Amino acid sequence: MNAHAALDRRRCLHWMAAGAAALCGAPTVSAATPLQRVRERGALTVGLYHDMPPFHAAGEGVDVELARALADALGVRLAPLPFHADDNMNDDLRNMVWRGHYLGYGPADVLLHVPVDRPLMEHNPRVRIFAPYYRERVMIARRLERLPRLDVLSQLGALPVAVSGKSLAGWLMLGADGGAYRPQLDTQHKHGAQAAQALARGDAAAAVGLASELESVLRGDARFAITPLPVPRAPRDGWAVGMAVKNDATELADALAAAVNALSAGGRLQQIFERANVSWQRV
Repeated sequence: MNAHAALDRRRCLHWMAAGAAALCGAPTVSAATPLQRVRERGALTVGLYHDMPPFHAAGEGVDVELARALADALGVRLAPLPFHADDNMNDDLRNMVWRGHYLGYGPADVLLHVPVDRPLMEHNPRVRIFAPYYRERVMIARRLERLPRLDVLSQLGALPVAVSGKSLAGWLMLGADGGAYRPQLDTQHKHGAQAAQALARGDAAAAVGLASELESVLRGDARFAITPLPVPRAPRDGWAVGMAVKNDATELADALAAAVNALSAGGRLQQIFERANVSWQRV
């Protein structure tokens, strides 16, 4: 049997099987959309990064509250799916949005805290990145008593600086001015919030991290100032943070985007950030 005949025979068998299934009432593959499946299930599964204060820590945080609000907007319950970040964002999108993790969990219906970045979108055609809800920046916090001004990093002198070594902030500080500040960097911290806590305790004169991390610990304390990190490589305008679904989940993306817009317009999104002591502006 040649290839064309074999193909025709497979088509014939497929049609016969389909007809028999229709006659016998056999179940067929559901054509429900991702949004319909969420509503049929009665739950929205949301991917949340583990241990990323103030967005998620010990089951609470900005992203957890936002996830609850999104589930409420769809009329379903929240099914949180916390996970540990992989080596890069492409891996996280694969594991949590379109394929699922090799350890057996995922994918989620939606992943929060995804950079709304054109190159990232172009590199990941299987996902849809949308609905920015926060703009993040790399900042430096300082104790005013020890550092009344900080226009350039050289004004740090030899004062100790707390930063997470495994972060964008750490990478920027380690490379700043040809590595001039490496001897005074305390890079043991897991994230910027922990670095800010070291500053608050008096273990450092300054702390470098994301605006959300530093503000969640220090915002409103008159002893400290939080300003942009004066390093040319630091993204001047920061970057928007949004969410991601599978590329074909158009209805779900539209519903979630509408929910974010409503939360923003109604003031609830700002309230969520304020409860975490993080300043928020419409993105």
